[in-house]
Amino acid sequence: MKIIILGSAHPLRGGLATYNERLAKALQEEGHRVTVYSFSLQYPSFLFPGKSQFSTEAAPKNLDIKARINSINPFNWIKIGNEIKTLKPDLIIVKYWLPFMGPCFGTILRRAKRNKHTKVVSILDNIIPHEKRIGDNVFTKYFVKPVDGFVSMSANVKEDLKQFDKRKPSILQPHPLYDNFGEAVTREEALKELNLSSDFRYLLFFGFIRKYKGLDILLDAMADEKIKALPIKLLVAGEFYEDEKPYLEQIDKLNLRERVILLKDFIPNERVKYFFSAADLVVQPYRHATQSGVTQVAYQFNVPMIVTEVGGLAEIVPDGKAGYVVPPTSICIANAIAKSFLSENLAALKTGVLQEKKRFSWQSMIESIFGLLK
Repeated sequence: MKIIILGSAHPLRGGLATYNERLAKALQEEGHRVTVYSFSLQYPSFLFPGKSQFSTEAAPKNLDIKARINSINPFNWIKIGNEIKTLKPDLIIVKYWLPFMGPCFGTILRRAKRNKHTKVVSILDNIIPHEKRIGDNVFTKYFVKPVDGFVSMSANVKEDLKQFDKRKPSILQPHPLYDNFGEAVTREEALKELNLSSDFRYLLFFGFIRKYKGLDILLDAMADEKIKALPIKLLVAGEFYEDEKPYLEQIDKLNLRERVILLKDFIPNERVKYFFSAADLVVQPYRHATQSGVTQVAYQFNVPMIVTEVGGLAEIVPDGKAGYVVPPTSICIANAIAKSFLSENLAALKTGVLQEKKRFSWQSMIESIFGLLK
């Protein structure tokens, strides 16, 4: 089939670009012809909270990426839509994560489908955003209308979709493994690369930092007496997408400077393996969520997880098998951390991770997409 993926890709960075590039490769391995239409402008600078939208890494090999879409220029949307209409792809796949993209994607899809041939499948990260803004519902309704079918990556997203469409086919398929960050290295190599002491065990909070991700809850858990009694440090790896000052003040107030290691930069793909290979546990103390790519990176590197019982996280990390699922409170997270570091528990959880990760293949995602077409 001739397939076009609409969405982020190199030279843009981050989980969305990584996902689309990996999906394109998986489709190419199945024999399909794939082009990724990415952004020339994804976010205006005043709307982007991070330091940079662009990667310093080399472009992925053997992928046809066209950085052509301007997210805020309606004339560009019409132009790209008409261009894709003329190309007559059999299928357009578009990831949806933010209502801001609704007008752009919705217009491109409407124009492209005028060829009366192309079908559209959307992979839904979220249909209702974590941080709500005026216009969200209108933009999402506009996006949903030209889509022919939906792949929801968590059950609550599949349920949320009913607020916008109850007729079109929709299936549930979890986020596949992020297996494009290389293989795990030894703990010793990872600690050396990150300049960490082997005298401690490490918790990992990974990814950009916003209020809904609950880093402040995890910092409170680190101050719990049970955790202070253990040789544990917290490794926070990711950019602040909001003011970092309250977090730094919280660290000082709780006397955690010696127990929290902050790496406040975006982590490039080639260094991800070191953080997960050094970690004994990945902790996701989210206040609310749908699903998370971080869990799939943890699975790839065989690291047990502590997640909160919000959104679809419990669907991905079965409690007591691949990790622990707890309420989003500091005391519950502290208890789960302490429980995990009982030697027999940590070993059992690692075994559970190896078993559970078999569920999350790219082949399953592709089969779900083509299942919708049928």
